[in-house]
Amino acid sequence: MHSKLRVIAVTTAMAVTGFLGLRAAEAVHEANPPANVKMTQRSGGNHGYSAIVKQVVPAVVNISSSKIVKGRQSGNGEIPDDFLRQFFGDQAPRGLNVPQGVPEDRREMGLGSGVIVSPEGYILTNNHVVDGASEVTVTLHDKREFKARVIGTDKRTDIAVIKIDGSNFPTLTLADSSKVEVGDIALAIGDPFGVGQTVTQGIVSATGRSLGQQIEQLEDFIQTDAAINPGNSGGALVDDEGHLIGINTAILSGSGMGASGGNVGIGFAVPINLAKHDMDSILKNGKVERGYLGVLIENVTPSLAKAFHTTSNGALLGDVTPGQPAANAGLKKGDIVTELNGQLVSDADQLRTKIGTMDPNTKVNLKALRDGRTMDFAVTLGTFPDEQEQASNLGHSESPNSVIEGVTVENLTPEIARQMKIAPNAKGVVVSKVSPASNAAEAGLAQGDVILEVNHQAVASRAEFERAMNAKSKDAPALLLVERDGKTTYIAIG
Repeated sequence: MHSKLRVIAVTTAMAVTGFLGLRAAEAVHEANPPANVKMTQRSGGNHGYSAIVKQVVPAVVNISSSKIVKGRQSGNGEIPDDFLRQFFGDQAPRGLNVPQGVPEDRREMGLGSGVIVSPEGYILTNNHVVDGASEVTVTLHDKREFKARVIGTDKRTDIAVIKIDGSNFPTLTLADSSKVEVGDIALAIGDPFGVGQTVTQGIVSATGRSLGQQIEQLEDFIQTDAAINPGNSGGALVDDEGHLIGINTAILSGSGMGASGGNVGIGFAVPINLAKHDMDSILKNGKVERGYLGVLIENVTPSLAKAFHTTSNGALLGDVTPGQPAANAGLKKGDIVTELNGQLVSDADQLRTKIGTMDPNTKVNLKALRDGRTMDFAVTLGTFPDEQEQASNLGHSESPNSVIEGVTVENLTPEIARQMKIAPNAKGVVVSKVSPASNAAEAGLAQGDVILEVNHQAVASRAEFERAMNAKSKDAPALLLVERDGKTTYIAIG
């Protein structure tokens, strides 16, 4: 009997609750009428850059590479003592044996991007994406995978050409990157952080950008604020018509210069004209061949301009290699190149890039300033050498003299000349100390430099150096001709 009452009570409660809930819902409905939301079908017209992106992305690929990195294990199965000390300090066990079967080498994986530029499967990417790789895999936008061959690379521009087998691959049309202007729209396409193909948009922030050879040896970058991140290396930088204007190569981030860190709106791409020059040379010669003057050049800073009694911009010849094209044409140390084939030369980077994108045996006409006079020179370019000998830069004992504040020098003895691998009969003084806080250090003078001249006057000893320095006007900068690593360069110290 009691159980029946309980059932009736629960049933009645549910009925009452349901009734109250219905009334509450009706009340809410009366307070909030239905929302009349307008809907439409997205038209098939152009929305932003979607039409361009659809044309471009099939030709941008993902590149994964792997290489074998040699391990630290020694050949007799023992871990080297210096390696153990990294972990155990001076208490490291000596000659610790490694169990048999422990591999000495390891495999490193890398990710990057690339751009198909011909239907035969030639792909442009960065050298650092495939450098040293034992295996390269290319994944297309449609998920097809191919094993790629590295056809050739150029470390000076960080460009590489690889190839996949097949035909009728999607490609990008190459633009003339010399026509790119600051303010042009730029789209960066690649595979950042391995998340998948990504498109970012920005503008061209600068052209002809050089960073003091912090990234590459031949720098003529297009700078953009389109987001470039790790994994974008080797990807495409295109204009608002989908034409390829550059190969993304590096960024400036909170962690410094290179291809690591995150985007802060400062990215760099190798202009496609420069990349195509590399590709054409690789396909023709098996390697990149560049024009060569045989000079060491530097910018004409305000201090150098004052010392040379000129207001002209240009490229100062700090060293001219005997027997090479520039020397054969009559150019000398101290000449300032102001024109190349009728076009003004604004600085050393511009001259370096223009010569570097010319073929060997090309005939060029240079204008140069010498002692205030403009002279013409006809030069036939040589071939840039594959390797250049580098001399050691050794430190020496401190000397008490300091005619330049913060700088001490000593006589160049035969023993020092031998250590520095320079001619035993060389004349000059050796810089034995440079204070980091001095004007000389700021100007670029370094320990181990050999000073050959002061204001165009040869100095063969410390006494001659001091006389030459004391003879100059107080307000005039000291123009030093300095030998470093087998090359000479000018340094002006105010």
